[in-house]
Amino acid sequence: MKRILVFCMLTLPVFIFAHNTYKTDILGSDFLQTTLVMPDDYEGSVHITLIKKSPSQASSKAILYVHGYNDYFFQKDLANRFVDSGYHFYAIDLRKYGRSYLRHQYPFQVHHISEYFADLDSAITLMQSEGMHEIILMAHSTGGLISSLYCHENRTHLAVKGLILNSPFLDMNQSWFKENIAIPLVSFWGLFFKNTPIPESMNTAYAESLLKNYHGEWEFDTTRKYPSAPPLTSGWIRAIHRAHKSVQKGLQIPCPILVLFSSQSVYGKWHQGYQRGDGVLDVHDIQKYSLNLGSNVTQKEIPEGLHDLILSSPKVRENVYISMFAWIYAQKLDSFSSLPSHLVRPIPYIFASSIPYISVSSTPSISVNSISSN
Repeated sequence: MKRILVFCMLTLPVFIFAHNTYKTDILGSDFLQTTLVMPDDYEGSVHITLIKKSPSQASSKAILYVHGYNDYFFQKDLANRFVDSGYHFYAIDLRKYGRSYLRHQYPFQVHHISEYFADLDSAITLMQSEGMHEIILMAHSTGGLISSLYCHENRTHLAVKGLILNSPFLDMNQSWFKENIAIPLVSFWGLFFKNTPIPESMNTAYAESLLKNYHGEWEFDTTRKYPSAPPLTSGWIRAIHRAHKSVQKGLQIPCPILVLFSSQSVYGKWHQGYQRGDGVLDVHDIQKYSLNLGSNVTQKEIPEGLHDLILSSPKVRENVYISMFAWIYAQKLDSFSSLPSHLVRPIPYIFASSIPYISVSSTPSISVNSISSN
């Protein structure tokens, strides 16, 4: 009887996932979505949404994409690039974001970063039940912070082969006073009072750099990705502050990590520089603190990249895709028996005595430099 009980406990998630129902996603008929019901939290019921697109040929390799703050998955071109290269592409809308937002919830509210670990566990378990056994985790901004801590927490039994971080949120991009005095005070306050609203900048310059009806080339649902996000809460500030402290003390992520970031940060109201730089984070913070993530970190600076690098101009995002596939090949995370069409010729393995830096020119050839020389 005991053995039967243990067997049921271990196989119940697979049984549930195997009977999970997919429906057509908002991105079109070639994208599917399913809703996973999670245990209730301090606000009530919780859902997460998993979106997927599959290649025509059989494959056990997959990407799991995690969005950033004030965000949801809408980057169809990213999915298509990997599907065209033989990957199943999955993306998650985390609890209280995008497709997963429920009316009784405060948008994006979280009290501890570990709340998202169950979301990633559920997504990966479902993917495994569908035959995905070669998974690369890819994450943007706050999703990069969440995914980094998730990989560290699960370092002894990590189910992903690699981690790709697109402008990860590893430190606040604020003044010395705010980062060293105000934010720690709000974080302490958030230990006792988690729902205190914290006013956020009303600057819409980054959204303007993306949206087609302003200065960008993208269309997305502004009720899911707001031009100006609602006020933060003291609980959210505490969760992020504690997560940043953990990263800055140093993590032990066991898998290879690729960290991509723009060549410059931009500030203030809208100006043309917002189409050539990161309008959200300090790129020097990303470069500095990403070295604390693990022992196998590859950094790649993307000239003129936006905060979400894959939403940059066509020439710039082509650089991003080349860099991703080059790194996957170099780390032997995929044999590429048939190289992706984005890579014109095979790319030699990258060797470096320390942490390598990949520099991609206008043609897909690779050179290696040490971080200190850049």
